[in-house]
Amino acid sequence: MTNPWAGLRGLPREAWLLAAGILINRAGTMVLPFLVLYLTRSLQFSPRSAALAIAMYGVGAILTAPLAGRLADRLGPRRIVTASLFLSGLLLLAYPLLRSFGSILMMTLVWSVASEGLRPASLTWMSDLVPKERRRAAFALTRLAVNLGMSLGPAVAGFVVQVSFTAIFVLDAATSLLAGAVLMLATGSSLPRPVSAAAAAAPEDGAPPRSTDDVAPPADPVPVAGPVAAAGSVAAPGPVAVRPGPAFRNWRFLYFVLAILPVEIVFFQHHSMVPLFLVHDLGLRESSYGLMFTINTLLIIFIEVPLVTALSEWSYRSTLSLGALLIGAGFGALALAQGFRSVAATVVVWTFGEMIFLPCSAAYAAEAAPSGRRGEYIGLYSMSFSTAFALSPWLGARVMEAFGARALWIATLLAGSLSAALLLRLHEHPRSPRAAAAM
Repeated sequence: MTNPWAGLRGLPREAWLLAAGILINRAGTMVLPFLVLYLTRSLQFSPRSAALAIAMYGVGAILTAPLAGRLADRLGPRRIVTASLFLSGLLLLAYPLLRSFGSILMMTLVWSVASEGLRPASLTWMSDLVPKERRRAAFALTRLAVNLGMSLGPAVAGFVVQVSFTAIFVLDAATSLLAGAVLMLATGSSLPRPVSAAAAAAPEDGAPPRSTDDVAPPADPVPVAGPVAAAGSVAAPGPVAVRPGPAFRNWRFLYFVLAILPVEIVFFQHHSMVPLFLVHDLGLRESSYGLMFTINTLLIIFIEVPLVTALSEWSYRSTLSLGALLIGAGFGALALAQGFRSVAATVVVWTFGEMIFLPCSAAYAAEAAPSGRRGEYIGLYSMSFSTAFALSPWLGARVMEAFGARALWIATLLAGSLSAALLLRLHEHPRSPRAAAAM
């Protein structure tokens, strides 16, 4: 049998260590999936209060992503990753000691800030460890670690909460602390510098290697159409390189972030409106919703790496557009679903879209960033997911209540198609074979 993970060969040892730390942490993901049940059943808060706590977590995630990215650039992503793991572990130990709703809201916000710093910092760290042509594979490794862990943590928590809700806080905290210790001890001798010295030492344009003791390397150039001439010089035809600045002022990157937002909102419907649709509209059992995650996780574990490898030479605009279209089509097909088999078929479709879209979008964000600002760019990219996570339940509920479930799923198809159309016009990065092939 062909090894489904053969495409990960050649990734550096540090990338595997980072993935191991992520796997340990995600294997303990227990509190967030069961937070609503803890607040309503153990502490007897109303469902509306529990929803407010979840919203507070979303607010923290939105605020944290760009901040964590900037700190990763200044202090180094390893420091932010380990600090996030240690702080979130300690906060989880304190969480079950709280009883008043105000203190729980505040703790949820602080915990979100500590926990969600992990995502942009770990993506920045991983992108610093590999050359750009291996970033899609590296991010596929990250997602493999996340999904292996997530296939274990919530499942174990489902049995643990039947005995004690407090135990899931202890177990979640323990895995966070263990992951932080593993990454701090195992990677201490291979710490990437805060200004992406790995990129400085091996520049992507073929220039001679620079010393890692140099200052931050220059930004990757982005072509500007048409001749540009300095005062007193002759304008040369063709594209001229300029340096991209801060992420919030890079209109090409902002276009990318806005283009992926509709399909991100669609993707997070599987956490909000999909379970309601399965149980209330189709009359399926809650276990059917759990099996949906099983199908999704198994496909990701065994297919994502070879799929990403097979598409590695595709242009970003082609790969991202295909992924967005499949996600929209998968959720849109729920409008025709009648039972579990048809629902399972839709899961297969949008999971293929997820496997294509997510590693490629992370790689695009990393490649768009100039050296020394990679964390900032990935932080803005991560903030788009946090925003979608916060908006998705509210928008989905509004459409479903006003027009019905079928209208919601048709809307997801249109939103996915919108992102696909916008991404077809995406700017390709210079000095890339994929860019040349797509031009």
